[in-house]
Amino acid sequence: MVDAASTLADGGPASVPPDGDAAWAAGARASLARTDAALATAFDRGDDVDRLVAMRAAAVDDLIRQAWARCLPADAGASLHAVGGYGRGELFPQSDIDLLVLADDAAQARYGDALSRFLAVLWDAGLQASQAVRSVEQCIEAADDQTVLTALMESRALVADAGATDALRTAISPERIWSARDYFNAKREEQAWRHARYGDTSDNLEPNLKDGPGGLRDIQTLRWMAQRMLGSGNLESMLAFGQIGAVEFDTLERERKALSRLRFGLHLVAGRREERLRFDYQKLLAARLGHTDDADNLAVEQMMQGFYRSAGRVLRINDRLLQRFEEQLEGEGETEVLDDHFELRRAYLAARDRARLLDGTAQVFELFAAWAAHAQSRGLHSMTAWTLAETLPSIPAYPDASPELREQFMQLLRGPQPVKTLERMARLGVLGRWIPAFAQVSGRMQFDLFHVYTVDQHTLAVLRNLALFASGQTDDRFSIAHTIWPSLRKPELMLLAGLFHDIGKGRGGDHSELGAVDAREFCAAHGVSEADTALIEWLVRKHLLMSVTAQKQDITDPEVIHRFATEVADRERLDHLYLLTCADIAGTSPKLWNAWKDRLLADLHTATRFALRRGLENPVAADERIVENRSVAHGLLFAEGLDSATVDALFARMPRENFLRSRPDQIAWQALALRDAGDAATVISARLLSRHGGGCEVLVCTPDRDGLFAAIVITLDRLGLAIQQARALDGPALDGHGSTIFDTFHVLPVDAANPPSIVQIEAGLRRALTGDLDRLLPSRRTQPRHLKHFRISPRIGLETTSDGRHTQLSLICTDRPGLLADVAHVLRCQRVRVQDARIATFGERAEDLFLIASAGDTALDDAQCATLRDALRTALDGPPKG
Repeated sequence: MVDAASTLADGGPASVPPDGDAAWAAGARASLARTDAALATAFDRGDDVDRLVAMRAAAVDDLIRQAWARCLPADAGASLHAVGGYGRGELFPQSDIDLLVLADDAAQARYGDALSRFLAVLWDAGLQASQAVRSVEQCIEAADDQTVLTALMESRALVADAGATDALRTAISPERIWSARDYFNAKREEQAWRHARYGDTSDNLEPNLKDGPGGLRDIQTLRWMAQRMLGSGNLESMLAFGQIGAVEFDTLERERKALSRLRFGLHLVAGRREERLRFDYQKLLAARLGHTDDADNLAVEQMMQGFYRSAGRVLRINDRLLQRFEEQLEGEGETEVLDDHFELRRAYLAARDRARLLDGTAQVFELFAAWAAHAQSRGLHSMTAWTLAETLPSIPAYPDASPELREQFMQLLRGPQPVKTLERMARLGVLGRWIPAFAQVSGRMQFDLFHVYTVDQHTLAVLRNLALFASGQTDDRFSIAHTIWPSLRKPELMLLAGLFHDIGKGRGGDHSELGAVDAREFCAAHGVSEADTALIEWLVRKHLLMSVTAQKQDITDPEVIHRFATEVADRERLDHLYLLTCADIAGTSPKLWNAWKDRLLADLHTATRFALRRGLENPVAADERIVENRSVAHGLLFAEGLDSATVDALFARMPRENFLRSRPDQIAWQALALRDAGDAATVISARLLSRHGGGCEVLVCTPDRDGLFAAIVITLDRLGLAIQQARALDGPALDGHGSTIFDTFHVLPVDAANPPSIVQIEAGLRRALTGDLDRLLPSRRTQPRHLKHFRISPRIGLETTSDGRHTQLSLICTDRPGLLADVAHVLRCQRVRVQDARIATFGERAEDLFLIASAGDTALDDAQCATLRDALRTALDGPPKG
């Protein structure tokens, strides 16, 4: 292997230049560069990755031996060993080179300078090695740390006689230190801690190929345990000992090679030591691996799907093997018979006759039913899981299955813990066999910052949220979901809608339409009634309707509510769609759901429910809504001790449209703020909407002047608040002050752990609105690293509203810190007035809507629109080209 590496590097056996360390180091550096270049070429043409990492290790071995010979005499009484990954004979392009010098105390003292020279020569040669110099006794002492022990377990002699190697092996044997049981427990705990660092999921947008869940370290951990417990640390020995099945062995080897190839390529494109598959490298690596964009999937999405699938399989097998190691140490324990077919072994559910599990899908479904019925079980017994893995190829897709099997599957959805059952079936590969469309989205990522999970993991997160609603447990994040769930006729219909809502992704076309077709075919095959099938199909097709309506339209507008209610048509659809929408948004990203969205959707549900109850033939008119809101708000204020005359006087200071656009509780809060301010010309008030991340509502009522909206927005941005909605209304004229503005803002803290207080918000706004507003400029911030990989060309739309009085500005662009403040600054410079703003952010994508007017309170003309468009484009993405 050394000869092959040397020949690959420079055409012949490596030789030691005679003219000093510097010259040798320069030659070694050049030789290593040629080796790495040749290995990179071999990688690009698809050579076996195991051969490549072995060849690089062999080439480095040769150089290290040469350096050792230059610096230490043959009779120095010291030996040199490769440890860690290098000790395994694996060396990726940027991997650590870990060395152990084994020498007694006398040799360490005598050759200390020579060893320092040895390490310096290696660094000069471009080999960034780290070395530990220890005696055998010192190795034993250091190995009290199991990570050191692990590195020593993989030691490989580079310059050593058999005696030194045997002495080291004996010193760290399980009979001397770290028994097999202690080592297993330590490594299992270490793995659990390591997984927790990555959120216990491999489905991170920027996963760690080495240390993340399902990464190479999980495979190495199994090998280390086998070495400590079986005396041999390769997977073949585990197969020979019956610790792993043939299918499991083949799968683990295949995924190890797939992950190793990704890691080798990552080191090449990063050009440095990097184990995290960051956005900076994903597209480059996908191209290097030969992936190309197609009509349905980007090259980077294809590559990442391969990784997520590999990591998922590694995790499944890792779980099973850890349990088998545990059983080897602890024994089977007592068995508790559950029925004729299943029992508990050490609290794990096991098939009493493993051969029966191989008989067919009916027995597989029986297994999951028994698992759901016995919540006390710790999980599936490893031997039963082994058998299940071997059974997978025989499980038919549902169109090819018998009616009895289809009914058995539906019984699982109607039985106990249906969501846990679906999760288990997905994790163990059964669900993908039964529903091939689900297998297609398994591990499928979307290259954006909005969808932080793969499609299958997002789907399971949605189902878990639905299970939360079904549990009846109150969750502060969802205000009414738990009260709506009990009204569902058949909860399994909701689960099927959740299961199919995104199943059409990655196939081209509208995923909602494709998923609706899949859902109908599934329901027809499984005997679901036509009425129930129609409901599920509609939910899948329209699962984005409520989210889009709430976030992009003004749901205080009776016409918006009427259009939405007409589309929904009945209360059953409304309830199902509300629950699915809440579960979908909350399951897309941990940061996406907040009290603002909860309130929006709850308000839309309530308003639509009233519209349906009233009858779609009797839409609510604006005047009627105003009268109703005034009346309810009046009652709230009366309960606060205000008399009718005082309430009417306070209402007179509000714009008429405020009674249409605001809820009664908002109107009452605004009125109390006006009362508390007395005769002050400027009223600034903020209130906390929720103790659980609901943010604040801010009211600013003050004499109008140019640049007010921009000044408020810039100030809120400087205070660390993200605006979710802004409504700017013209207030009644005040004596001696001319016209007024009546603006309300819903804001969320950018840093939820350190939000500004109500006092800070009010004081900050008062300071900002005192004096010259033009002095307030947007803050300059550094753009987050990841955003540069998701640039969206700005799309700016300007349309006159149907009443001809305003212009609607729609803005789609890359989100970034301070974006809204920059937009508001442009509007101020263009002397544009803002009447309403709806701010929506989807990962890296900002989709904002503004209702604007000219300084003369008219719609913008063509020339004004063109000037504003150019100014916005310049602010967002540089000056217009051409």
